Amino acid sequence: MTPLSPWLARPLSDLLRQRGHAWLLQGPSGLGQYDLALALASAWLCETPTEHGACGHCTSCHAIEVRTHADLCVLMPETAMMELGWPLDEKAQADIDDKKRKPSREIRVEAMREAVGFAQRTSARGRGKVVFVYPAERMNAITANALLKTLEEPVGDVRFVLASEAAWQLLPTIRSRCLGFTLPWPEPSEAVDWLVAHQVAAADAPALLRAAGGRPSDALRLARSGASPKAWSLLPKAMQRGEVAALTDQAPAQAIGALQKLCHDLMAVGSGAEPRFFAAAELPPAPSNVALARWSRSLAAAARTAEHPFNAGLMLEALVSEARSTLNSARRP
Repeated sequence: MTPLSPWLARPLSDLLRQRGHAWLLQGPSGLGQYDLALALASAWLCETPTEHGACGHCTSCHAIEVRTHADLCVLMPETAMMELGWPLDEKAQADIDDKKRKPSREIRVEAMREAVGFAQRTSARGRGKVVFVYPAERMNAITANALLKTLEEPVGDVRFVLASEAAWQLLPTIRSRCLGFTLPWPEPSEAVDWLVAHQVAAADAPALLRAAGGRPSDALRLARSGASPKAWSLLPKAMQRGEVAALTDQAPAQAIGALQKLCHDLMAVGSGAEPRFFAAAELPPAPSNVALARWSRSLAAAARTAEHPFNAGLMLEALVSEARSTLNSARRP
């Protein structure tokens, strides 16, 4: 099994020493909620666990690695399951293969009802059962309510681990029935070393980590997508000049995310704080707070339709035009 990153290995040992049937692992994206939750579930089910986690060699660990463990129920949106290599049930896979519907971006209530039934059955391997929910905020109200009673009064030896990147979106009744744990931020040097260990060029790692806002997993995703640290550093001035070409290699949702990071940093600088995603020298003069607030609201509205733009090219042109207008407003008297 893939070793945990250093900033997660320490919390895993602490979590394993505590008792409780339900954990909510929370924090910003890119810190490793999925990895920590899976490591916790693996340790609970391992035949020869240690104080540091699962052994990684027993039959149980192998079954989790190949996604076939009978006592582990994984609840994710179908899009996430496909991305992370977890098999869908036969009916769902057949419907998607036959193009009867697209993979769900939410945790479906049908899957949750199957998980409730799973929780009530006897353990197949005799070490209890685990229900793993990720990202937990992708449960709608109906799905969450289907989980609620089982979470409050679990039957038999079943434990739950919920991992979330937006825990405030969960029902208060879900949060109150779980022990909470907030993931730690890694030290920058620790995160850079981790990226280099994952074949990211040492010269690129610090810039990619900054572009990801200090989130190592997001920085690794940027590196694997071919993102250029130099192009990222030049983006603010390119937007000030209105250069659409600086964003043409990005999907609308990615472009909006990049512009939101730029807007965030200009707001920070305008308030006397340090920028988070860009170096201060890479930023143009900060526009007024009014202009930045207007731009931020517009980007948030655009993000809601970014997955289904009417015309991606025209959308990028409109985004860059608005960015240019906002960034150059700082020069106006």
